[in-house]
Amino acid sequence: MDSFPRQKLKATLTDTSKIPLVLVACGSFSPITYLHLRMFEMALDWVNDHGAYEILGGYFSPVSDGYDKKGLAPWKHRVKMCELSVMESKWLMVDSWEASRPTWSKTLSVLEHFDEHLNGKNNEYCCVLPDGTKKRIKIMLLAGGDLIQSFAVPKLWAESDLDTILGVKFGCVVIERTGADIHDFLLKSDALYRNRKSVFVVKQFIHNDISSTKIRLFVRRNMSIKYLLPDAVIDYIYKVDLYSLPQDKDDDDDAHII
Repeated sequence: MDSFPRQKLKATLTDTSKIPLVLVACGSFSPITYLHLRMFEMALDWVNDHGAYEILGGYFSPVSDGYDKKGLAPWKHRVKMCELSVMESKWLMVDSWEASRPTWSKTLSVLEHFDEHLNGKNNEYCCVLPDGTKKRIKIMLLAGGDLIQSFAVPKLWAESDLDTILGVKFGCVVIERTGADIHDFLLKSDALYRNRKSVFVVKQFIHNDISSTKIRLFVRRNMSIKYLLPDAVIDYIYKVDLYSLPQDKDDDDDAHII
């Protein structure tokens, strides 16, 4: 039985002239914060203002434990925290496929997984229009500026993967981050520049730099994390005693999820 989450996915387009769009955010989410949630809302505002697309839904895809980084809570806890964080959202969902795999998956493989489940191998899913015709769903990676910076690191990404992720098949919506000049990276990175017409930069009008790394540190120091992430997630962290033990190394969360 197909367990892929579709419960909040819009079945039809409000405006049939637009391209149906689904956003996918890959990352550690250890824990998920209000910044991760706000990324989707900022992207939604941008899409609504730019006419060509209509969002059908958005997904968090937490990374597998096989990513093997310090500060990474077990995948079932990270999936649960993501699920708790989107309970009140009308359009955000959590897919556990990537997280539940024993080994780390490339971002391209994750996007192809979403493509298969949303569009089907033979377009049997897709978005059905009122006249019965089908329109293929566009799937885009939703990323922060830190992830985009990693595109310029030599040999960190396969160029062919970047061209597929950033190119016409998928594409990328980038939320700028304080201190990161995204447009400068668009110019410096060959892959970003080649695919610049399908890479969309969204400005943060209210800067939010909440860091999962700092959240974990606050928990270890018995400091308050109230108003930095949803209350349900805070309750869960303390209920199952996450992040209370020190780590040998605790890098920032999603900078190198590739």
